Amino acid sequence: MSHPAARDWPLIAGLQEWESRLAKHLAGRGRFGVALYEFFRFGVKQAWACLFGGLMCALLLGTHWWYPKDAALARYDFLTLAALGIQALLLALRMETWSEARVILMFHVVGTGMELFKTAAGSWIYPEASVLRIGGVPLFTGFMYAAVGSYLARVWRLFDFRFRAHPPMAATVALSVLIYVNFFAHHFIMDFRWALFGLTAVLFARTWVYFRIWRVYRRMPLLLGFVLVALFIWFAENIGTFANAWRYPNQSHAWQWVSIAKLGSWFLLMIISYVMVSVVNRPQEIRVADLPQPTGQGGENSPSLIS
Repeated sequence: MSHPAARDWPLIAGLQEWESRLAKHLAGRGRFGVALYEFFRFGVKQAWACLFGGLMCALLLGTHWWYPKDAALARYDFLTLAALGIQALLLALRMETWSEARVILMFHVVGTGMELFKTAAGSWIYPEASVLRIGGVPLFTGFMYAAVGSYLARVWRLFDFRFRAHPPMAATVALSVLIYVNFFAHHFIMDFRWALFGLTAVLFARTWVYFRIWRVYRRMPLLLGFVLVALFIWFAENIGTFANAWRYPNQSHAWQWVSIAKLGSWFLLMIISYVMVSVVNRPQEIRVADLPQPTGQGGENSPSLIS
């Protein structure tokens, strides 16, 4: 049966025949071959999910190393136009869906709103000049938040997420609103992030996310998934500060690693991001029929790479 992802991304769907031959070849080599194939498949799916974010990181590094210092168009303005161009190209080539584009726009608006406040409060700065900006915020910055939304929307579809014991939508939306408010309010009153960490743990303590790499669903605690994604965002943030796209006060004289304490902020931002995407995708409970079966059951007709 064809998976909706194959219809959404026909460019990748064209690789199905080649991928099926590879799967058959490796699966014929026993358990090790299956594990090797799933490792390959997992990496390809993750790379495809990271497409927009990866292109943005490449742009940050490329312009840092090679963009002309005396160019008529400011580097930040070039980044804004390049991000818009990438969006248009991905949509034209059907490498991105309109549903994802809507998610990206939503993240752009939410992220830019927070950027305006944080830069005014001196949390970080954008050291280079530009024309396409609002206050102290170059417009390309919204695309950095949008990259997180793009990843979550794509990975949800690619791995066909299912859940067990997912908290009610009303509760997760309320939590994300509290987190967003705290990003602003902690500049004026007590920082309630530890209470928010606790609320998040209580809400998602029993939640498992089921994801299909190949024939069967695998599972992991959803909280662990949040931590892992937040960790990779922290790595991407270090790429951004290294490329002088923005700087924290302690990086004003020389670049240094972003404090690991920022991982907590990215974890909380992950909750907001996840909830925004879940409002669009609506979490589905795992069915008994979809649970992993013992080896040799229910796996003769393997789905394609993007199923």
